[in-house]
Amino acid sequence: MNQTNKPSEDQIMNYLSICMDDPRLNVWHLAILAAILNLGYRQRQWQRIKVSRSKIMALSHINTLPTYHKYFKQLQDFGYFKYSPSYHPDYRSEVELHEKRLSHN
Repeated sequence: MNQTNKPSEDQIMNYLSICMDDPRLNVWHLAILAAILNLGYRQRQWQRIKVSRSKIMALSHINTLPTYHKYFKQLQDFGYFKYSPSYHPDYRSEVELHEKRLSHN
């Protein structure tokens, strides 16, 4: 991790490469992860990324709520990130990436 907490392109690509090697993940999982990483890069954050469902859906090109919820939940269950919802209209929800979770059990 670098000092500013901004993810480098190498960190993002390494994370995506590891995700792509996980046989449990399909194109929808990877699209959601890519969208979250894109948001993190824009925010200059690597681990705690502010997210909204609408932004993730738009960036991942997922158009239906059931599809989004199914694969977003599976990514949480697989341990790729921890989701902390915000129910306050002025605060965004957060995703905390789990870099060290990368066991394929």
